[in-house]
Amino acid sequence: ADDPQTCSCRRAGRMSPPSHIRTLIVIPARYGSTRFPGKPLAEIGGISMLRHTAKTAQAVIASGPDRAFVVATDDQRIADHCQAYDLPVVMTDPDCPSGSDRAMAACRAVAPDAEIIINLQGDAPFTPPSYLERCLDCLNADLQADMATPVVQLGWDALDQLREDKQSTPFSGTTASVDAQTGRARWFSKNILPAIRQETQRRETDPLSPGLRHVGLYAYRRDALERFMALDESPYERTEGLEQLRALEAGMVIACAVVEPAPISLSGIDTPEDLARAEAALKVAR
Repeated sequence: ADDPQTCSCRRAGRMSPPSHIRTLIVIPARYGSTRFPGKPLAEIGGISMLRHTAKTAQAVIASGPDRAFVVATDDQRIADHCQAYDLPVVMTDPDCPSGSDRAMAACRAVAPDAEIIINLQGDAPFTPPSYLERCLDCLNADLQADMATPVVQLGWDALDQLREDKQSTPFSGTTASVDAQTGRARWFSKNILPAIRQETQRRETDPLSPGLRHVGLYAYRRDALERFMALDESPYERTEGLEQLRALEAGMVIACAVVEPAPISLSGIDTPEDLARAEAALKVAR
């Protein structure tokens, strides 16, 4: 993996963080997405995806005096957008290999003593603040967990919708396998896990499907994020395009917070087709 020390950043906007930050929320926001260039600035209901995501971070830091958030970007257009709406932002090295590296670089600049770093991906704009709080609860409850992430148990209609969405965008939406006893992740995949035998019968007796949809945010202990960044890209990470598989393949422990479906329940927005779904869902919610 690239040396994490080479992924640096500089402040690009005014920031007035608390004197001691225990929990830092970082929103990585790259302009140059291969599948969807300019994605953070794409509008949903007249508001940029990035501003939707920032609202979640603002709600979470309001409930704790030792919390702060920052947008970490590599593009001046996104930095200018943040400054226009008074969002704290740092410029990160364009060579940062992942959102996690970008989050760590931002943490070093903004909160070098932070104990918990939350990587709130900017393409999940309707993430409820409660999801972040539940991740923090998981880290407090499972002291051996290196990181925590939310999952949603899918209803049958939601499972059907995910299957339909994957017909057009097969690499949008991630599912998880979680140990029922420990609440720890076994695996994540862009395929829908698990395959369901006798599904027709189960639909008649079970109110929810056994499928768990992963929500794209992570709360790391600082030392765990440092260790994660020092790892080489793993084989399954490369195959599925999911960096959390690097952690699992290295034996790291990921605690999963089972959360209720959000009012607007969507997987991460990876493509213009996903953006159209988000726009439609927002209209229904309103």
